[in-house]
Amino acid sequence: MRITAAIVGLVAVISLYTQWVVSTGLMVGSTPLAVVWRMAGYFTVLSNFAVVLIMASAAYFGKIRSRRAGFITVMTIVVGLGYHTLLAGIWQPTGLAWWADQGLHTAVPVLTTLWWTAYAPKAGLKWPYAFSWLIWPIIYADYALVRGLASGFYPYPFVNVATLGISQVVLNIAAFAGVVLAIGFLLIGIARIIR
Repeated sequence: MRITAAIVGLVAVISLYTQWVVSTGLMVGSTPLAVVWRMAGYFTVLSNFAVVLIMASAAYFGKIRSRRAGFITVMTIVVGLGYHTLLAGIWQPTGLAWWADQGLHTAVPVLTTLWWTAYAPKAGLKWPYAFSWLIWPIIYADYALVRGLASGFYPYPFVNVATLGISQVVLNIAAFAGVVLAIGFLLIGIARIIR
């Protein structure tokens, strides 16, 4: 488990660094801190950073709690599904940006899911955990809205209050939470079958 966790974490680090290089090129004249702050507005980036931390811990200690492993797997599945179903059509990167996008939205979610399937502990996963896994997405949604209202920058079109209005954004966030919950229940159901 340690080696595979380290590999997944390394892929996430490389993907994040590649995205930082791309973002630095797009934000000409900005400080490195400003680039990091802009990147930190994205659920994808923050979730991939969580992958780095959790996989580093699993690689170092050689163990991980089933609840934590389930959490990071659900988040990366949400990242991958969200990008490929909603966002890939409106953003068509090339060159290094394409590699960063594929790393963050495809490679890390796929590798994390495979790692969870093959190595993560699954005993002890309980149905209520799916509700606890909603905490991070809800915190992120509030954070994205506050940032957007303060700066005018909305990282994703479905949380853009300026164009959609607050009522539609609230509905979008509720739908987002429903998808996260459904994926959480699905993961727990799979865990009970394959553990």
